[in-house]
Amino acid sequence: MAELIITEKPKAAQRIAEALADGKAIKKGAKGVSYYEITHGNKDIIVGCAVGHLFGLAEKEKKRGMRFPVFDVEWKPTFETTKSAAFSKKYYEMLKKLSKDAKDFVVACDLDVEGELIGFNILRFICKQKDARRMKFSTLTKDDLVEAYEKISPHIEWGLAHAGETRHELDWYYGINLSRALTSAIKKAGLFKILSIGRVQGPALQIIVQREKEITAFKPQPFWQLQLLGKAKNGELTALHEKDKFWDKKEADKVHEKVKGRNGTVAEVKSDEFQQAPPCPFDLTTLQTEAYRCFGAPPKATLEIAQELYTSGLISYPRTSSQQLPPTIGYAKILTAISQQQEYAELAKRLLKGGLKPNNGKKTDPAHPAIYPTGLKPKSLDKRGQRIYDQVVRRFLATFAEAATRETMTVKIDVNGEMFIAAGTRTKVRGWHEFYGLYARFKEMELPQVIKGETVTVKKLELLAKETKPPARYTEASIIKELEKRNLGTKATRAEIVDTLFKRGYVSGRAVEATNLGIKIIETLGKYSPEIIDEELTRHFELEMEEIQEDKKKGGDVLEEAKTVLVKIIEGFKKKEKDIGEGLFEATKESETKENTIGKCPTCSTGTLMMKRGKFGRFIACSTYPECKTTFKLPATGLVKALDKVCETCKHPMVTVIKSAKRPQEVCINPDCPSKVSPDARKLISENENSTCKKCGEGKMVLRRSIYGGFLGCNKFPKCRNIIKVNGNSNSYANKTVP
Repeated sequence: MAELIITEKPKAAQRIAEALADGKAIKKGAKGVSYYEITHGNKDIIVGCAVGHLFGLAEKEKKRGMRFPVFDVEWKPTFETTKSAAFSKKYYEMLKKLSKDAKDFVVACDLDVEGELIGFNILRFICKQKDARRMKFSTLTKDDLVEAYEKISPHIEWGLAHAGETRHELDWYYGINLSRALTSAIKKAGLFKILSIGRVQGPALQIIVQREKEITAFKPQPFWQLQLLGKAKNGELTALHEKDKFWDKKEADKVHEKVKGRNGTVAEVKSDEFQQAPPCPFDLTTLQTEAYRCFGAPPKATLEIAQELYTSGLISYPRTSSQQLPPTIGYAKILTAISQQQEYAELAKRLLKGGLKPNNGKKTDPAHPAIYPTGLKPKSLDKRGQRIYDQVVRRFLATFAEAATRETMTVKIDVNGEMFIAAGTRTKVRGWHEFYGLYARFKEMELPQVIKGETVTVKKLELLAKETKPPARYTEASIIKELEKRNLGTKATRAEIVDTLFKRGYVSGRAVEATNLGIKIIETLGKYSPEIIDEELTRHFELEMEEIQEDKKKGGDVLEEAKTVLVKIIEGFKKKEKDIGEGLFEATKESETKENTIGKCPTCSTGTLMMKRGKFGRFIACSTYPECKTTFKLPATGLVKALDKVCETCKHPMVTVIKSAKRPQEVCINPDCPSKVSPDARKLISENENSTCKKCGEGKMVLRRSIYGGFLGCNKFPKCRNIIKVNGNSNSYANKTVP
């Protein structure tokens, strides 16, 4: 009987099999699920895989109605509880089959809370095992995988497994019970709508709402600045009055009059050099914030791309909070491998000539080092993958490089007794900037060389009227950083939490803005049930989760505490359910009206086009119906959002259609829009319209129109579903995608 190695993803199974095989790994499988048979030493090994979580929590006894609180849960295969997880059944069945012929078991899932829980659940529910040996690795390279197998641990990481199990149960308790409470409250107010809130999502939303309220409450204060443009012997320079901001206009006017028409004299020249240390290695949060800063990449997308790079063996495990690179990863070995890649060759070779010591940061992670490239050369990456890979490589190189030398120069100019200051900073020695490349963006402002006593001719003197600005809204990256700072959520879940707030309509925009619905939910809960959004309570449970991982606390004790807290919260909630429901009802109706407003009716010009749902699905209709009977079809699937813009060709409103695993599409709602039918498409129509259907041989091909444009379809539909796409204009809105 063979040994069964259990991996988290199919790609990881392939890499582990190829790394450990003495000869060639034999690929086998059924129903699209692969596994590998290999020989390693004198041992026969089978490498099988999951596809992430094969088990999820569900109520033991599902009863009718919206009852809460409920705590009686059990682990069930995800394909039994979630339609979208139906594909996981074949992986479940394959592992079950492989486990029957296995004598020994090895868990080789990702070494973190989620990975350990995936392996633990497979062991106990599929393999019927109480324990297994454990491979521990941070990269999917051959050397690291072989070493991980040779130094295999005799047991799984019980701290991680128990912490993962407890976290899932805790999140289920909060998510299901509180979401049911909100839904029940709004239902009793007269509206059925599924509302949801989570253990971390509530406090995260509160942080965003609090910033929104600060912005709304902000009252700008006027101030004035005196700015001069002067010409010295070697060039021009811009200087501000040393007071910077004048809060009193009269004082600013007085100084302005005093210096107007006068030239200045250089009173002081001061230069300071400073060493700018290289950056520390990437942890996940820093990678996400840097990718957002440089490319505008959403943090969730950055994590997904980094995970793909990891499973391809190109970078180390990305879900890490460490900013440290230990010597054990082999600095010289990695740099030597990187030097074989043309774009990094010269930089890597320069580093290899000196002493190799990274500028490690303070943050650590017991399971994984900071993110680093393995040195393997990518075979083919798309644009997004190439960007993240390049950033990881260059960050790694930069951490070993010399400090950059920068110089700050300050020039004080005396104009009739009033002092003006010009300041500039320039890079004298690039140091690590050269290694980090385009990602090292620093403002360069070099002042002309001047000497004390030199005359400065004032070419222009301006009194600038300005106002103080409100605090900036969070970005998707900065809110993740804020959650980390407050110890809310985990490195692996924060991006998902923020993404969920967007999906639920609680926040919107690139600069993250709380919607009216999001604000009202926080206001209502803050007034009647503040414990639901209590940041301290959430952080308390996060700390307890860490103690479980460190084997300082039992998961059962934490869950019992959570049940007690939740029962108390829900008892208080039910007493104020009517008030909570009314508050949520008002906000939801306003939010739905705004979301369903598409734009001005192009037919009657007085009505508003609204998104509605009827017997045959979604459609758009004029608000003045029955006076105006204008309607437009909408696609049967996908999320449709108003765009607040009109088609350049026909002036009809446009919408965004968002479908799973596809890029969002901007489309004009007018099916007859000229932009949707190109000359080639018209020719195709003329050649095929009213022709006999080639699929069924009975029907005729007739022209039909949808939001995406025209198409020819068999008139025997739905008996015959033959279609010919004709919207072939690549410049049309039918094909236009949003980056």
